[in-house]
Amino acid sequence: MGLEEIWKGTVESAADQNRFKYHQIVRGPDFSDKANVALIGFCCDEGVRRNNGRPGAAKAPDAIRAALAPMPWHGKEATLCDYGNVSCSDSRLEDAQDELAEKVSEAYGQGSRAVILGGGHETLYGHYLGLRLHLGSEASIGILNIDAHFDLRPHDGESSSGTMFRQILEEDQNAGYFVLGIQRFGNSRSLFETAQEFDVDYMPEETVRQSDSAQLSGRIQSFIGQYDAVIVTLCMDVLDMASAPGVSAPSPFGLDPVSVRSIIRAACSHPAVRSFDISEVNPDVDEGGRTVRLGAALTNEAILSFLGKAPEI
Repeated sequence: MGLEEIWKGTVESAADQNRFKYHQIVRGPDFSDKANVALIGFCCDEGVRRNNGRPGAAKAPDAIRAALAPMPWHGKEATLCDYGNVSCSDSRLEDAQDELAEKVSEAYGQGSRAVILGGGHETLYGHYLGLRLHLGSEASIGILNIDAHFDLRPHDGESSSGTMFRQILEEDQNAGYFVLGIQRFGNSRSLFETAQEFDVDYMPEETVRQSDSAQLSGRIQSFIGQYDAVIVTLCMDVLDMASAPGVSAPSPFGLDPVSVRSIIRAACSHPAVRSFDISEVNPDVDEGGRTVRLGAALTNEAILSFLGKAPEI
């Protein structure tokens, strides 16, 4: 299905912007003016397959678009440009990540914030490469990951959706890593030791739950303030499986949607945050489309936060 078939919905008004829906304001990749936000799809779950997870996330970018299309648009005169999809073919994950990096860098070069619709969480590595390509080697980059897992596994054989952050920290001395939502029994003791070895900052799921809005926002702002540029990445398996059943690795003790929304608002409203990605939405195992709809709602929160349209927590 082409993008023009996805970005469709009812029209309350063709003239009154206060009644517009997403499908009325999204522009195609040939949009010549500067777009405030660029959407890029990454149709890939090769990293999930390599990590022995449940495949299906490659279908998520178009599913999330379809869920966004009828949503009311609260961004007023801001513009969105859809750059289309990068697809992984013939298990060539690394080539697809390089192609994603080129598109992300192109979006930054046009002066846009980037929103990447994954894909497995291997989406993040191509996302990161795009920012590094755009900024050069000297700038410091912070990665704020909303996730139940560290994804710091060894990658001696091949990379996967469980290795990306280790790859980055081994390759890039100017990168820092902060994870919110870590589940104790979703990570081996070895991974906690690896996190300590790489000086990874993290907040366990229990700590996030027990923190009030000011505490949570303070930790987020403190991390972001250390870097020249920051990217935010959301792995949907950080959410409680009752809210997000359609993921590769469901979490029985995950975060609630309101907590994740608060994290996104606090992070993406900061001017140093350049982009956001959402990963691990799996339409093939999604009961009633709940995870897709929640993923679209959280993506909407990131977009509006970039535009300064989301309320503060």
